[in-house]
Formats: sequence, C-alpha cells, structure tokens
Amino acid sequence: MTHLDDPMTLPQGDVRLLQSEVAQRLLHSTELARVAYVAKDGTPRVFPMLFHWNGSEIVFSTFGGLKVNALRARPDVAITIDTATTPPSTLLIRGKAEVTDVDGIAEEYAAAQRRYAGEEQGAANVASVDRPGVKMVRIAVRPAWVGVLDFVTRFPGGTTPDEFARRGQ
Repeated sequence: MTHLDDPMTLPQGDVRLLQSEVAQRLLHSTELARVAYVAKDGTPRVFPMLFHWNGSEIVFSTFGGLKVNALRARPDVAITIDTATTPPSTLLIRGKAEVTDVDGIAEEYAAAQRRYAGEEQGAANVASVDRPGVKMVRIAVRPAWVGVLDFVTRFPGGTTPDEFARRGQ
C-alpha cells in the first residue's frame, strides 16, 4: 500500500495527512480546536474556539481582544482538535495565523455556529450579535505541518503499537 492509498502511512508533518479519515472526521466534528500562541508578554497561551474548515484553512472568528494583537505580532500557532474518548483521536496542526478585520459577521462564524449548534440555534446565535456596525476578526491558518494520532495505528513519537504498549518498562 502506498502513501496515496493510505494517508495514515505518511510521516508526521506531511500535510497530506489532512486527507486521512481521522483528520477529516475531526475537521468536520463539533470538537473545539485549541489554539496555542505566544502572548505579548512572551508567555504561551491556549484558547479553545469554534472553527470552520474550508478545505484549505482552519478559520476562527472572534470579536477581537488581546489574542488578536498577539497573533498579529507573532502569527505562529499550534492547533489541536481531539476527542475525549478512549482511544483518543488527535489532529495536530502548525501554521501561521493570517488575521483580517471583517465588517459585519464573518461568513465562517455563521458556518461554525450552524455546525456546532444546528441550523436553527446557529442562526439564532448569529442573529444575537448581528447588528449595524459590528466588526469581527477572521483568523485563518493554512496548515504547514500536520500530525495525526489515533492510538491504534499511530502513536506519539512515531512509536509502533508494540513500542507504545511497552512504554515505561
């Protein structure tokens, strides 16, 4: 079987891992993405956010704040989307955040609200913040490095299932 037949055989870091079943399931899930960045004071931060995957970028929409200024100054981010199941499924992404100001409601904000809350509640959530003069910030990350862990065939550090089972021995 070649890499093209099974993306899960690709090495960690290969962006083609986005085509794996695990990555696609997580990118279309209602799990929160956790975004790690470096704050203005130089310390690391992580914040959970709703996201929208448009096929080439993970997009976060927000109404501003300190994280936006920090991302403009230092755009390198790490993102994880994972399940709280056993075994867990984890998608790891690294890239640069592209921060754009948006007049009105960001399209990806509405899309994320619909996916997470359903059509009716998502529309209500958007309507509750959509008023004249509203401004949002679009944070788009095009994956430059991708990792996938499923703890069945892919484990941390590239270990095999047998090596992972012997950890700590």
